[in-house]
Amino acid sequence: MILPVHLYGAPVLREVGKPIEKDYPHLSELIENMFDTMHNADGIGLAAPQVGVPIRLFMVDISALDTEKDFAELRDMPKTKVFINATITERYGETVVYDEGCLSLPNISESVPRPSSIKIEYLDELFEPKSEEYTGYYARIIQHEYDHIEGTMFIDRISPLRKQLIKSKLANIVKRKITCRYKFK
Repeated sequence: MILPVHLYGAPVLREVGKPIEKDYPHLSELIENMFDTMHNADGIGLAAPQVGVPIRLFMVDISALDTEKDFAELRDMPKTKVFINATITERYGETVVYDEGCLSLPNISESVPRPSSIKIEYLDELFEPKSEEYTGYYARIIQHEYDHIEGTMFIDRISPLRKQLIKSKLANIVKRKITCRYKFK
């Protein structure tokens, strides 16, 4: 089922997600619905707070990216991953600035600085513990989604000047005076 995406201004996007247990009600259904929602919106990542659920759950799906040409570094990466109760334990490497967008901030794209590499601990959808390292664009996607479960959005990482320049766009999102090709709340 496709869920509405909560947009900038929704209080749930500023909440720190709560850890969940294996018996979290309807977890597999929520994960399936989030994948449906993400695919419907042509996203490559989605966090539970973006669909109104303030828990520590997010997912990544890079299958829509052209990993042969534009994102060759992703060619051998897993296409889909689910992250439950994730904690980024280390951020390292050079700071790389790259344009990011967000389903909760439609029609806004900004250059965001992020470390090039991360170490992350999490549980997969079977609640198996994982400890992994990622680098490059995959690390960026994970950091973006991880921010959502920490109550942070990519606009919090841009310069005050850039944020001032998009102030009217943000106000229109808060007022829901936007056009968007997916369901939103």
